[in-house]
Amino acid sequence: MYHHRLSGFDVPMVTIHPGEFWVTSDDVAIVTVLGSCVSVALRDRSGARGGLNHFMLTGDLKGSDLARSPDAKYGMYAMELLINELIKAGSAKRDLEAKVFGGASVLRLAAGSPGSRLHEANVAFALDYLKLEGIPLLASDTGGFAARKIFFFPRTGRVLLKRFGGAAVAAVERAEEGYLSDLRRHPPEGDVVLFGGDKEAARRGKDGGTGR
Repeated sequence: MYHHRLSGFDVPMVTIHPGEFWVTSDDVAIVTVLGSCVSVALRDRSGARGGLNHFMLTGDLKGSDLARSPDAKYGMYAMELLINELIKAGSAKRDLEAKVFGGASVLRLAAGSPGSRLHEANVAFALDYLKLEGIPLLASDTGGFAARKIFFFPRTGRVLLKRFGGAAVAAVERAEEGYLSDLRRHPPEGDVVLFGGDKEAARRGKDGGTGR
């Protein structure tokens, strides 16, 4: 991830990549580019802070309860890190609200092969997880064939979204294929648990980061 500024924006920006997350109480924009991956934007409705993650599952999950599948550990890990960091910063889980983005069909995988419906599983997991945890979903923009660049403003909850296709998608596809390959070789470390309340201990993952 890196900090930068763009002309036309009055606030600093933090860009995150696959496997990363960012939580902040500052007036910044958190930026990421999504193809098959999904980002969940969480905001404390008080406006005190918010955060964004960027994750990918490793295969097509089956069944009606994706969030409890052991194959969902990558998404679980990303959500656990994001929520724990918000709680550690002072938010209560009951005050969080969500927006979900991504899950486009950009990976050129053969029909029926492992991961060929990965984009759909990523979206289904995110929605299933939020429902299971009782976090209200305010908005979503998912699916389709176009990649997305999103700008999330955690203090207000505002999101700016740009879709793009053509040759620019090839770079997103290459990045996600490389990330997926790394995930399959090196699963995330640490125990992943479902949340039982706001007293869960906060832990920082080595692949993520936070800002205050």
